[in-house]
Amino acid sequence: MITIIGSGRVGTAAAVIMGLMKVDTKIMLIDIVKGLPQGEALDMNHMSSILGLDVEYFGSNDYKDMAGSDLVVVTAGLPRKPGMTREQLLEANAKIVNEIGKEIKRYAPNSIVILTTNPLDAMTYVMWKSTGFPRERVIGFSGVLDAGRLAYYAAKKLGVSPASILPIVLGQHGESMFPVPTKSFLHGVPLSKLLTEEQLKEVVEETVKAGARITELRGFSSNWGPGAGLALMADVIKRDAKRSLIASVVLRGEYGVSDVPVEVPIVLGRGGVSRILEVELTAEEKQKFLQSVEAIKKLIASIPPAYLQ
Repeated sequence: MITIIGSGRVGTAAAVIMGLMKVDTKIMLIDIVKGLPQGEALDMNHMSSILGLDVEYFGSNDYKDMAGSDLVVVTAGLPRKPGMTREQLLEANAKIVNEIGKEIKRYAPNSIVILTTNPLDAMTYVMWKSTGFPRERVIGFSGVLDAGRLAYYAAKKLGVSPASILPIVLGQHGESMFPVPTKSFLHGVPLSKLLTEEQLKEVVEETVKAGARITELRGFSSNWGPGAGLALMADVIKRDAKRSLIASVVLRGEYGVSDVPVEVPIVLGRGGVSRILEVELTAEEKQKFLQSVEAIKKLIASIPPAYLQ
């Protein structure tokens, strides 16, 4: 069974797409708002019936109902509002994530956790600390979304399918993220050789500001992109696909960084992260990467100690 904690826009989008992809036959929705997850589950069950899907949804306001889940997706937390940065959400969401982490440890101690709550990398650190799980089983969702956005914007300029592009985005999921065009390829050819400097600058800027742009346009943050990315990651884990993706994981010496969750390429499967891939960076790229890591460290340093235990 998959449990999704948080029945807002991202959680429900993920649940619907997971159902359409038939990732699991049972999906549990948990939320603190009375009636919300139950109502969403009932509506989704009607969807399953109409489409002939053998997927059953459940709704609950009690964390104990996640018992038996091998995958827990956490989308709970305060969302960004127009003009708000991910960093401004720090303390409020740290409290929420810390509480949820303790409940996961209690009721689903063997699960893999994927987290979307912003500021993503810092909240991944809170989840890692509050659950006490190995780093391989606490994964920050971000890279699939950021990489997908990079591929989309580059593909639009090149006139090709985004599926043709293998994108790399490193560092923080936020305003200090580090898209790497020289290591992002169109069938072996780096984007830095296919696009002009001006085009590359535009692609990087569009990727970094994509989330803020969506929030600005419609008044609330993205949900369909994150929902799709979460469903993809869940599918990879359930099938033990051993697929390389980008995600935020606590590093342990990789890239010269330790005890900080950072967006990097990983290999994902049934047990969570089986491998972290180190991209060879130039001296200039390494400097930009480490600057992005420093932004994460500053956020972590601002988290109240009570939320790190």
